[in-house]
Amino acid sequence: MTHVEDELTSQPECWTRAAAEAADHARALPAAGERVAIVGCGTSYFMAQAVAALREGAGQGETDAFAASEFPRGRSYDRVVALTRSGTTTEVLDLLGHLKGGGTRTTALTADPATPVMTAADEVVVLDFADERSVVQTRFATTALTLLRAHLGLHTDAVVTDARTALSTPLPEGLVGCTQFTFLGRGWTVGLANEAGLKMREASLAWTEAYPAMEYRHGPISITTHGTATWMLGEAPEGLAAQVRETGALWVPGTLDPLAELVRVQRLAVAVAAARGLDPDRPRHLTRSVILARP
Repeated sequence: MTHVEDELTSQPECWTRAAAEAADHARALPAAGERVAIVGCGTSYFMAQAVAALREGAGQGETDAFAASEFPRGRSYDRVVALTRSGTTTEVLDLLGHLKGGGTRTTALTADPATPVMTAADEVVVLDFADERSVVQTRFATTALTLLRAHLGLHTDAVVTDARTALSTPLPEGLVGCTQFTFLGRGWTVGLANEAGLKMREASLAWTEAYPAMEYRHGPISITTHGTATWMLGEAPEGLAAQVRETGALWVPGTLDPLAELVRVQRLAVAVAAARGLDPDRPRHLTRSVILARP
């Protein structure tokens, strides 16, 4: 079993623990009414997109998501939350350093307490039980999202049950053999769709795209044909499934909680990598953390 497989199968247990500990971290996490920005890089950025949409949708306050390198430094926030598995990512540390002492509270969610982020942020939540050996992120990202989802009162035991189903149920027939994958989301699941596409590219070098579901019909559906899989994370807009099937593509409905659907995508990424003779633990051109050299 690869590191990725071992880590993605442990997600139900990680989510259960994160949800149980959410109340212990309440003071470090955004309070209702705060104006918040959530930042990250790669997978963490897409988790930030999901959390931002969830928080605003729950009426907790204005919430934006940014890639750490694209944070608008002239904009004012009550709190900035940084998601960083390694605690060493250059862009995140640079941003936290810029914000230090400037009146904006900062919170970091990380997996490693022996890293610079521990002093770079005002407050830190350590999810070391969800740390990973793999380059490709799975359980840390979804566990951080679960913690924040529980903090918002949006996590239930049904999510964990769905994750177990996602791990035990066979993937749809013919899915691994597809040559192109499109992931769709709505609201908070747009971030999950973006992450699904990234996971497939990282682990299996697959041709993937991701879109808001309604935007998919404004051009991108033109690439859809036999050999394409179109996967909906969450509830699909009316009529979309039929429209995709008319193209000859494989339609994959999101029948589970969207976060559990992401676990199914993680499994698909590993399966496609195996079918193509690739090692998902050693993705091409990638390292576990991006640390930029200084001039």
